[in-house]
Amino acid sequence: MAEMDTMKFLMDLKQYKDVLPKQTMKTLKGQALSGDLEGAKKGLGAVLRRRAGKCERAQ
Repeated sequence: MAEMDTMKFLMDLKQYKDVLPKQTMKTLKGQALSGDLEGAKKGLGAVLRRRAGKCERAQ
C-alpha cells in the first residue's frame, strides 16, 4: 500500500516540474523513494508556500 502512495506522490510531483527547481524535484523524489513520504509531502508544501507569491501556478 505504501508503494502506491509513493507512486501517486511521484506522479503528482510531475505537475510542478516547470515550477520547482530541478534540485528540489530531485530531493523530493529521493525522499519519497527512500521511504520518507511524509517528509517529502511536508517539504513540497513548504516549497510551494514559499513560492506562492512568485508563481501563480504554485498556489
